[in-house]
Amino acid sequence: MTLNCPNCLKDFKSAWAVSRHLSQPLTSCLRWVDQLETAAQILQDSQLADQHATPGPSPHYRTSSPVQDFQMDFELQTDSEETAYVQDMNDSAGYFYGDEGGVVGLESDLLGSVEEPLGSQASEKPYVERFRNAAKVYRRGQTFWDRFNMDPYSAYRKDNLYYPFASRQDWELGSFLLCSSLSMAAIDEFLELELIKALSLSFRTAKELRGRAELLPPVPKWHRLIFYWRDPLDCIESLFSHPLFANEIDVTPQRVYHTVERTSRIYNEWLTGDAAWSMQSQLPDGATLLGVILSSDKTNITNMTGGRVAHPLLISLANIKMATRNKASSHAFLLTALLPIAEFLHPVKRMQSVLEARLVHQCLDIVLEPLKQAARIGRMMSDPLGNLRYCFTPLASYIVDTPEACMLACVRGKTSPITMAMYENFGDAFQHSPRTAKMTLDQLSSISCDPLDVEGYFDACAPFRLSGVAQPFWRDWSLADPHVFFTPEPLHHWHREFYDHDVKWCLAAVGEQELDFRFSVLQPLTTFRHFKDGISKLKQVTGRAQRDMQRYIVALIADAAPRSVVIAVRALMDFRYISQATTIDEAHCQKILDALKEFHEHKQGIIACGARRGAKSGQVLNNWHIPKLELMQSVEPSIRQVGSLLQWSADTTEHAHITLIKDPADSSNNINYDAQICRFLDRREKCQNFHIATSIIARSQSQSQASTPQTTDTGSEHHDESDDEDPHADESPLQTVLDDLRGPKRVVTDFFKKAKQVSSYMQVARPLRTFVVGATAIHLNFDPSIRRIPVDVVAEKFSLPDLRGALADYIQREGMAQNFHSLRGQRRALPDAPLPFNDLMVWFKVRVQQASYHSPSITPPALTVNASPPSATWKYGHYDAAIFTVDDTRREQWPTSGLKGHDVVEVHLIMQPLLPRGKTGTSAPWATRFLTYVQRLDVMPQRHGSLLECTTQMHILKRAMRSAGTPFGDILPLDQLRSFAHIIPRFGCAADSRLTAQNSTHFAQTFFLNKYIDKDFYYAISN
Repeated sequence: MTLNCPNCLKDFKSAWAVSRHLSQPLTSCLRWVDQLETAAQILQDSQLADQHATPGPSPHYRTSSPVQDFQMDFELQTDSEETAYVQDMNDSAGYFYGDEGGVVGLESDLLGSVEEPLGSQASEKPYVERFRNAAKVYRRGQTFWDRFNMDPYSAYRKDNLYYPFASRQDWELGSFLLCSSLSMAAIDEFLELELIKALSLSFRTAKELRGRAELLPPVPKWHRLIFYWRDPLDCIESLFSHPLFANEIDVTPQRVYHTVERTSRIYNEWLTGDAAWSMQSQLPDGATLLGVILSSDKTNITNMTGGRVAHPLLISLANIKMATRNKASSHAFLLTALLPIAEFLHPVKRMQSVLEARLVHQCLDIVLEPLKQAARIGRMMSDPLGNLRYCFTPLASYIVDTPEACMLACVRGKTSPITMAMYENFGDAFQHSPRTAKMTLDQLSSISCDPLDVEGYFDACAPFRLSGVAQPFWRDWSLADPHVFFTPEPLHHWHREFYDHDVKWCLAAVGEQELDFRFSVLQPLTTFRHFKDGISKLKQVTGRAQRDMQRYIVALIADAAPRSVVIAVRALMDFRYISQATTIDEAHCQKILDALKEFHEHKQGIIACGARRGAKSGQVLNNWHIPKLELMQSVEPSIRQVGSLLQWSADTTEHAHITLIKDPADSSNNINYDAQICRFLDRREKCQNFHIATSIIARSQSQSQASTPQTTDTGSEHHDESDDEDPHADESPLQTVLDDLRGPKRVVTDFFKKAKQVSSYMQVARPLRTFVVGATAIHLNFDPSIRRIPVDVVAEKFSLPDLRGALADYIQREGMAQNFHSLRGQRRALPDAPLPFNDLMVWFKVRVQQASYHSPSITPPALTVNASPPSATWKYGHYDAAIFTVDDTRREQWPTSGLKGHDVVEVHLIMQPLLPRGKTGTSAPWATRFLTYVQRLDVMPQRHGSLLECTTQMHILKRAMRSAGTPFGDILPLDQLRSFAHIIPRFGCAADSRLTAQNSTHFAQTFFLNKYIDKDFYYAISN
């Protein structure tokens, strides 16, 4: 049977061949598909418009409200009589049905589709196959606003928006005090100040203030049954319907591919994994899958004294996009229970642990029962737009450290919680069979001993390596399986493993004194941590410090540790960096497996050199009984199941402990912490929701007033339309307020946005100090470090004797209309060559910013490239490395190209030639660009034609020299700068004791191009 192209009618053998033909970028049929989809969208829009224009009341008619304009901005069609039509349109418009009942998306900007990652290996837009007949909308439900207006005091807010407070100022002060960590006594003392008494407040004591907080619209209620908890289903519904996440929630499982051939999968969000697809296939048609995320871990309440501990259970929603969910300011993790901390009287300490584990499982059984019921029979919930959906709540992920994972999986210590591996198998180079829920429950059911006989039951569990818990909390949770929901956890499984083991191996193989010295003499970098005293004596090492060590350690142990040790440590480092990517495809999965395989091939060298030692005894060990090493075998399968593993990091949940546990405890009277923590969170959540609602309503009202036509004097010659422009004029009230609410406390300057703004201003000095070239934003301070200085003085100050000759050569190339420059060729100009200018403007640093490699919507902080002259601190100057493009064909674009078409250089001077005094206006090319003087670093070829050194898999650089024996320096325009780079001197077997942090780079002749300095740099260089 043959099929035809719907445009050119050409015959093809299969639907796959037709799809491939339509995806070719040079065929006109591709444009036909785009036009077809555009027509379908226009038709859908017009029919929806006709539907809204149909006379007669809608069955879900809403009365006018101050937030009606905002709601219309985000409203979807939800009329029950038209639900089927809308669903059909959503299923058909812009999609071809796939072979497995899914659909293949044709545009990446549709709901739930994935945009092409910047710098990804995909040359075309990814294709999205969606699960058909999922996430159906049934009718209109209750929105955040409906619940806000159902409050019994909503009638009073018609006259006073901020009731039960007297005014906006009264509310803002009350909210500040309620959300602060001030005690009631401190609040009373504050309110007794004469300055505060002069204000017309509706409250005069802390007790009155908290009484008014009780009148605010309610949030999920707390219950007390030996311990404090609240309905987790209410928490999930609160997150699912919250306006903060209106544009950040996906509800349809999807399979994302690089191309329409579906040969290479892409994994990022939870819904792109196989687990979500499998769960959805077991639910009724039209059901909405809401993945539950849980996290529990004991945390200290008091610091230094008291020793008080809390055991919080946090909950979140896996459907929220990970970039939003993992942002602390989004408050996407809620406290749903404070598990009890009990002391047992059993004389055997091991039995006390068994009883504690049983207590935790029983408490989880009580707390999580509503979620289990919803996972079995479903629950109707409203999304942020008010669409009512039939929702099921399986457990997507349980974020825990290794000991807690064993306790929750009902296995003993030295046993894998997710596979059948025992401690003797932790060093195996393959993944053992998964420990499924059915297998564990079958083992428990085969034990005939009475569970009330704690010691006897514990002994009966020994052959199965079970912990003695008879009823796991997950036993009756539909679609929940421990080997799936116990996702690998980056903070504890990777970074903590690195510090507990890799660092110890390196210290033993290289020597503590030698490795500490190498860390201390590295040239400090702006933004990055410098270990001036080494790493062997560090105390209370945080996850950030562990990640900072990872940036340098591979290059620092090279040539000093045995070759097999370097390869093993480097292989694990590659494993961590690749696994942390937010977007992972089939090629990345294979690299993860290859990295683990390479480690296991060389790990024996660690034992051979005596670097594998006991933490307490210090004796050499001849085993690999490391649980986290075995858990690494589950990383690649887990990525396929639940998407990128970076989203399951405990970094977010441990930070949430500060805001959900420790800050509320600080405001207590140090007695009965749990009750006071719950009351504090109740007040704060009420204040947050009230603030969101009142802010949006107030913003909507102010925009309505601003849109009222007013008489203006347009005849004034000084009238400037730009002065009246509202920067939020094109934004809805919701988006404007939510941007303010969820904005990070530490704002990252977006130089891409700044460059766009600056380029639109006609009166800004040229050349622009902030500009974008390719995928890089470059920023120079408006005020230079040296405003005006003669060329020869600069040459002497920066120790650049050939600066004048280099500038002369550059000007000659510019005169030949060569706008793109490379670092090749002889110095043609004389050292005293004349120049058309005498002075320079000089900067000592430039900031370079690039979008995240896999998530272009995320802009990391800019990195600084220093180029400061010799000084009292820096005897030889402070010069950083950078990557400049030198490909005049412009075919190789950073970061997809890697080093191809680019040079690594050391930046020694950042400048702009100045016109002679008294002379204005010139079209000379040299006057319109910022320039740099750089010294080239060449990549040294390795064995068998490779460009990478075999043990570290890094580029080896050496200083390029001219025939006269001087460094190869030349002028490059600043707009050819593409990236910050980091070079580490190659110290050899033993570092020279005369080196310091200020001279180590100056005296070195060969370097490692350190690809581990930054994850995005790693992904680019690894191309």
